Amino acid sequence: MDVKNVDVLIIGAGPAGSVAAGIVNKSGLNILVVEKEKFPRFVIGESLLPRCMEALEEAELLDAVKAKGFQEKFGAKFVRGEEFCDFNFTEQFTEGYNWTWQVPRGDFDNTLAQEIIRKGVSVEFETTVTDIKFEGSNSTTTVTDKTGKTYQIKAKFIIDSSGYGRVIPRLFNLDKPSNLPPRKSMFAHINDPNRSKYIEPNRILVLVHQPKTWIWIIPFSTGVSSLGFVASPEFFDEHKDKSTDEQLRFLINSEPHLKERFGDQDFVFEPKILEGWSVTTEQFFGEGFVLTGNVTEFLDPMFSSGVTLATASSQKAANLVVRKLKGEEIDWQEEFVNPTMKGVDVFRTYVMGWYDGDLHDIFFSKDINPDFKKQICSVLAGYVWDTTNPFVRKHERAVKSLAEVIRINNRK
Repeated sequence: MDVKNVDVLIIGAGPAGSVAAGIVNKSGLNILVVEKEKFPRFVIGESLLPRCMEALEEAELLDAVKAKGFQEKFGAKFVRGEEFCDFNFTEQFTEGYNWTWQVPRGDFDNTLAQEIIRKGVSVEFETTVTDIKFEGSNSTTTVTDKTGKTYQIKAKFIIDSSGYGRVIPRLFNLDKPSNLPPRKSMFAHINDPNRSKYIEPNRILVLVHQPKTWIWIIPFSTGVSSLGFVASPEFFDEHKDKSTDEQLRFLINSEPHLKERFGDQDFVFEPKILEGWSVTTEQFFGEGFVLTGNVTEFLDPMFSSGVTLATASSQKAANLVVRKLKGEEIDWQEEFVNPTMKGVDVFRTYVMGWYDGDLHDIFFSKDINPDFKKQICSVLAGYVWDTTNPFVRKHERAVKSLAEVIRINNRK
């Protein structure tokens, strides 16, 4: 059996894997990336957050993305009936990037992967990991490529950025359920030729359909928008006798704004369903490996946290791996897990606050304190590690307290 020897094996060529590869590559270490899918490929997570830009910049991937002309994104707008709340990233509390992109992920992910290839990183697409054996921090990974050929990769360290594939957690039985309730999404890309009539295309639009059911509309620079419903699985059961296409058409026509804007527009592809996405793992690292991105934990599409957590965790992990392979002792719990989970926990508070109604009360309040709005805006921009922000430092208490004050004032 053929054997390849590398310093670092990276599993997955999505944003997490590409960011990790870009950063490790700068150190001069020998890298191999293996990716199960053929690129470009479809995946959700199409509305980025400004915090992603810092990871892309450090990985030297930012210029390649800028050259693609993706739709620039400057904020997020939330709508409930006739009420709305508009967050502009230029009015955030935290210093940092105040814009990002809305991207068809197939094009975006392929852009990142092709750029790391251009920089000299080897990427093996359509290559599936079938086994991993560790001997201390050294590992032997068995893979099978698209031709059916099997070979082994000997590495000094593995970064698992395999996303929903969850390679190491599944091989070593590390998966465990999330504490978030199960939810389901039905979505598609749809032609959107008259978008400027309805909303500025440079922000994501979130519509409240029912108290715990919401809709995303993400305009792309191509004249197409991503549109999806997110709800409990039971919400979709009412029309389960219909095809997925018919179900999504029915839902579009049940919402006045969507019916007017998209009622007679064509889907770009057959609508898709995604469910059971909330999952976490028993451990984020071990001797010879670290997990990054959605392999660690994926919360919910609300607030577009997925790519931010993926890129930020890979940014952190890649730098630690470089230090490790240069002889430093790394406290993975203190330097990687704890800060990663701080960001996850902040996003979790806001996801749960959306579904329990606290954020509805805050967002649609007519007299929200401008300073509080700026602090919340920073969270929505992905700056969930800025502990100078009270809505990060004491995130759960801050959200609950503000929502309660608003409810009390509304009763007066």
